[in-house]
Amino acid sequence: MYYWHSIRLYNIYIMKQLSIDNLRTFVTIADLGSFQKAGDLLGRTQPAISLQMKKLESQLEKKLFTKKGQSYQLNPDGQWLYEQARKILSLNDGIFREFTEHKLSGRLRLGIPSEFASTLLPSIVGEFSQRYPDVSLDVTSALSRQLLSPNFRHQFDLILALIPPELPIEGEVLLKDQLVWVCDSNQAVSKQSINLVVAPDGCVYRSRIIEKLKQQTHAWKITYTNADLYGLIAAMRQGLGITALARSSVPPELSIIKDNRLPQLGQINICLIKQEGQHPQVCETLTGYIRSRIN
Repeated sequence: MYYWHSIRLYNIYIMKQLSIDNLRTFVTIADLGSFQKAGDLLGRTQPAISLQMKKLESQLEKKLFTKKGQSYQLNPDGQWLYEQARKILSLNDGIFREFTEHKLSGRLRLGIPSEFASTLLPSIVGEFSQRYPDVSLDVTSALSRQLLSPNFRHQFDLILALIPPELPIEGEVLLKDQLVWVCDSNQAVSKQSINLVVAPDGCVYRSRIIEKLKQQTHAWKITYTNADLYGLIAAMRQGLGITALARSSVPPELSIIKDNRLPQLGQINICLIKQEGQHPQVCETLTGYIRSRIN
C-alpha cells in the first residue's frame, strides 16, 4: 500500500516540472520590465512571450506581474519566484559550463553606448560571467561617435555602436531600429513648447532630434544636457523634458510618447564591430550573446 502511494505521489510531482525556457523568459521580463523588450531580446513575438507566462502562471496557480503604466513589475509572488528562478538558471547554466569542452579565458574590452549599457548588459554580463568565469570583461560606456573615433577605437576588441543610415556601415548590422520619443512614465509632455533633455554634441540622437524639429513649426528648446542616460532619466523624472532613443534600448522606467506635435525620427543602424584582439574566441562568443539579445 505504501509502495503504491509513493508511486502515485511521484507521478504527481513528476508531471509538475517547470520549464527552464519559461523561467529564463520570466527573468528576462522581470529584468527589462516589458514583454515586448523581452521578446525582442529573446527573438520571440510578444504573443509567444505572453503564452509562456500564461503557462507558468497556470502551473503555479499564481499571478506574477502587476502592470504599471507601460511596464510590468513583479508582485510579491513574482519577486519570490524571481529569486528562485535565478538560482535554478544559475545551476542549469553551471552544469553546461562544467561540461563545456573549450573553457574560455582572457580579457575582452567592450565599448557600448550608455543606453545599451543600462538595458542590454544586465541580461548579458551576469550570464556570460557565470558561464565563463575566467574571462575578464572590461566595459566602457560612451557616445558611439567617441567609441568609433580613430584615437579611441583601438582600445576595444568589440564595439556596439549606433550609426546613422546615411553613413557607411561598419561591421555587422544587428538591427535597423526605429528612433522613438520617450519621457518619464509619471510626467506629462509640456503643451507650450517641446522641452528636450539630450546628450552633448556628437550624439546621434541629439543630431536627429534637432534636424527633425527644425523642419516643423512647434517651439522647442534644450533644457538639460548630460552624456549619461541615468542623468537624462533623472532630469525627465523632474519634468525637465523629453528625449529620443532607439526603441530596443528604451529602459522600463521610460514610456514611448505618441504625440502628433512630435516629428517621426526615422531609423538607426545598430552595428557590432569586431576588431583585432588577443582572444578572438572570447570575442566571437560574446558576439553571439549580444547578437541573440539584439536581433
